[in-house]
Amino acid sequence: MKFATEYLTFTTPRRRGFINITSKVQEIVSTSGIQEGMCLVNAMHITASVFINDAESGLLADYEEWLEKIAPHEPLSYYSHNRTGEDNGDAHLKRQVMGREVVVAITKGRLDFGPWEQIFYGEFDGRRPKRVLVKVIGE
Repeated sequence: MKFATEYLTFTTPRRRGFINITSKVQEIVSTSGIQEGMCLVNAMHITASVFINDAESGLLADYEEWLEKIAPHEPLSYYSHNRTGEDNGDAHLKRQVMGREVVVAITKGRLDFGPWEQIFYGEFDGRRPKRVLVKVIGE
């Protein structure tokens, strides 16, 4: 059994944003030399997410709009968490909805996706560096 661990760092210019990280994750898988196994990708911050979906700009815009409806950033007083001096109560809830991590099978050295599937980093409280763990396990 072989293992490979890499960290990706992202700093989004806005509070919220989505970054397609599929090619970066595939590069890590390829470099690992692992042909058959699993790849774990997880956000290492409680206001960020990793998820799989279609790389279609309309869908990403829909996510932005939908998430803001179910957990609006303002009014800041809406969230008890913000009474601690923070302003990101909404970001914690958005992350909970979008998820922390994904696991993708590796077959013949490639991420083994269904049609249209891509890996995204979702940021809900950006403008500072945040890490994503990529752990590849297999033979």
